[in-house]
Amino acid sequence: MTTDGPEDDPAGHARALSHAERVVSVPYVAPKRGSVGFAAALAGSWCSSLPVDLWKWRVAALRRRAAELMAEKPFDVVVADFLFAEPNVPRDGKTPVVLFEHNVEFMIWKRLAAQERSWFKRALLEIEWRKLRRYEGRACERANLTIAVSEEDRAMLAPLAGNSPVASVPTGVDTDYFTPNPAREVPNRLVFSGAMDWHPNEDAMAHFVDEILPRIRARVPDVTLTIIGRNPSARVKALANQPGVTVTGTVADVRTHVAEGSLYVVPLRVGGGTRLKILEALSQGKPVLSTTIGAEGLALDPGKNIEIADDPQLFADRTVALLGDAARRAELSSAGRAVVEEKFSWTFVARQFEARMCEAPVDGQRVLGERAFTTRLKEARVEGRD
Repeated sequence: MTTDGPEDDPAGHARALSHAERVVSVPYVAPKRGSVGFAAALAGSWCSSLPVDLWKWRVAALRRRAAELMAEKPFDVVVADFLFAEPNVPRDGKTPVVLFEHNVEFMIWKRLAAQERSWFKRALLEIEWRKLRRYEGRACERANLTIAVSEEDRAMLAPLAGNSPVASVPTGVDTDYFTPNPAREVPNRLVFSGAMDWHPNEDAMAHFVDEILPRIRARVPDVTLTIIGRNPSARVKALANQPGVTVTGTVADVRTHVAEGSLYVVPLRVGGGTRLKILEALSQGKPVLSTTIGAEGLALDPGKNIEIADDPQLFADRTVALLGDAARRAELSSAGRAVVEEKFSWTFVARQFEARMCEAPVDGQRVLGERAFTTRLKEARVEGRD
């Protein structure tokens, strides 16, 4: 089941999930910050135990339809994909529930609070991340199994989950879909991709354009930056007013724009989980320069298949050095593609996901017993927030 807004394509989801017996889409648009709907969600959340980021994703029609489907026929398992899907999962007392945690959500908000300069907003964020931590812990405890995307995330979630098991499975990438295309590379072009209405991505690009890009341009005057991703916020759109900065908005194929980059940059300051964007860029043979938080949770080797820099000046220095060193970029490209093929391919990840699902206990029994559960992650790939 999926929720679809005006820019989503339910028919496209059905085609991507062609192996599924049925694909059910429920129309829903989450209220955006600054809207009347968001103000109402904020007010409602203050009177509940739910933080606003989960309150706004309570979709009565989705929960009702899921309950109807579960009443029609027995299901092997229900997977809540991302924490914000969890409030919409019906419990019938018979069907095991697996919570797939792509991020440790409370940690994202905790880091946002630490970055916030306004004392008033910081106070609100301090309340929100604590509410989110309480709910996230209860969600893990209610689930028959929680799957995190890194050992670091598993270690943070396990103490919150009580006696419920928490396992980790690495993020995967379709190495047949994301392939190198060096012919499209544009000299001195930096690229970044992701959902541009998600605050960690918005913050990363605003910080990069304000604090890092001017230092790069002082030494590489013709440097350009392309920000690729759907639903750019007003703050992100305004970045296009800076020289050499392009904000694409939603694109038909992210690969063509990423392929134009000489260097893929990930200057994230907040976030959780692992960065699918990095794996997709590496799979396309792009050299990647990231902050430590940007590459958090990925089994990569700094200096070998990725470059890491946290300080704005160091990030600028590394960018300038890489743009001027084609041989070094080629080394990173080759090593990055190799590590994705070895550790992050769909085949490798799907087998681990299946194994974790089949091992999870429900009242002393495994979630799926001896029945085979074949995850179709490659066909089921639907763009998330990364």
